[in-house]
Amino acid sequence: MLHRVEGIVIRSMDYGEGNAIITLCTENAGKVGVLVRGAKKVKSRHAALIQLFTVGEFVFFRNNGGLGTLNSGEITKSHHPLREDLIKAAYASYACELLDRVLHDEETGSFWFRQLTACLNALEEDKEPGVIINVFEMKILQAAGYGPEFDSCVICGAEKPDDQLLVSPRLGGALCRSCKHNDPPAMEVSARALKLLRLFARLDLTRLGNVDVKESSRDELKKIMRAFMDVQLGLKLKSQSFLDQLDKYKI
Repeated sequence: MLHRVEGIVIRSMDYGEGNAIITLCTENAGKVGVLVRGAKKVKSRHAALIQLFTVGEFVFFRNNGGLGTLNSGEITKSHHPLREDLIKAAYASYACELLDRVLHDEETGSFWFRQLTACLNALEEDKEPGVIINVFEMKILQAAGYGPEFDSCVICGAEKPDDQLLVSPRLGGALCRSCKHNDPPAMEVSARALKLLRLFARLDLTRLGNVDVKESSRDELKKIMRAFMDVQLGLKLKSQSFLDQLDKYKI
């Protein structure tokens, strides 16, 4: 059966002699794997279609599910500025790998197509990459069923002043100091960072404007969100390791 979808390339891998298999996050067909024959050969008309972050219209044959075979495609947005910038490419790769690893085929759809589109566009537009990715991570946690609770203590349910709250990645949200014994390693959090975490939990990436976040708050948010991702999802992502290297050497 012939399928026509709008999709974003979130994974691309070599396959056999000159071929490639791409994974698409599509608007209406979930995640789709497509074999692109001859894509790696010199002067292939499909070479540009297999590049990460490429947005386009893909036409492919697929019978009874499984892997499709590309018939034709047309690029609507190449996102080449993302691939040409080391920092942007690293964050964009992380967003794509995260979505690919966490969400099953049936869980992706128009919402995630819009979220990833907004994420890639924001990165290309030079918005703060750390903030963009933190919001994206929050959406992923929520979709996976691990959305943190920051409005009240996750143990006793009390709504305490911000200066009396900690955050517990293990317990999944805010923790009042009276309940700290339930998780002694709970993390200190500033009032500013806590407000931003609540904002991220409610924010849709398609509505993300220019969020002005101080460097100290960005560092704090990065540390907290990394802890939530590690504890709740426990993934080992190649793109995350690369981001860690960039951070280590302050690139």
